[in-house]
Amino acid sequence: MAVIRSFIAVDLPVALNNALEKASNQLQEELSGGPVRWVPVNNIHLTLKFLGDVSEKNIPVFETILKTEAANHRVFEISVGGFGVFPNAARPRVLWVGVEAPDELMSLQRRIDMETARLGYAPEQRAFNPHLTLGRVSRNATPSQVRKASAVLKKHKIAFLGAARIETVTLYRSDLSPDGAVYSKISTATLAE
Repeated sequence: MAVIRSFIAVDLPVALNNALEKASNQLQEELSGGPVRWVPVNNIHLTLKFLGDVSEKNIPVFETILKTEAANHRVFEISVGGFGVFPNAARPRVLWVGVEAPDELMSLQRRIDMETARLGYAPEQRAFNPHLTLGRVSRNATPSQVRKASAVLKKHKIAFLGAARIETVTLYRSDLSPDGAVYSKISTATLAE
């Protein structure tokens, strides 16, 4: 049985991706030579649910969930800006830009999480915190590298980058390669007007 590594996400418009690229490039310069694996800008998206390995024969079920939930949620707007790290600046693992969104996004994410849980995909244990991942600190980073990165990250700021009207939600396939993950769209569903 063939499986596909997959996730459900919201895409960003080109103008917002361009602003994210500038912000990411500036941070990369500040952390030059640091222990961070950067996310290519064309791979940056707002993840609603990471599914992991999905049987190919179950893809139509996920497409149905996507279409149903999209039809039950209205188009909404998000604002992007601000900078943070998970779990905290002293022990950075994930570098991200914040997303402010209306309850419509939170509701959409909760419903997708609930519907996929019915199929046996573990629901999220943590509260949904919408963000866009710019990079991840390598697990092989030395304590000294982490301290240097932490010092830069504690001072780093990212201003408001823009807003985006969100009209669709997408089921993605993620293929891992030596150069990083390659994402391809499996199916896209349109939100209600």
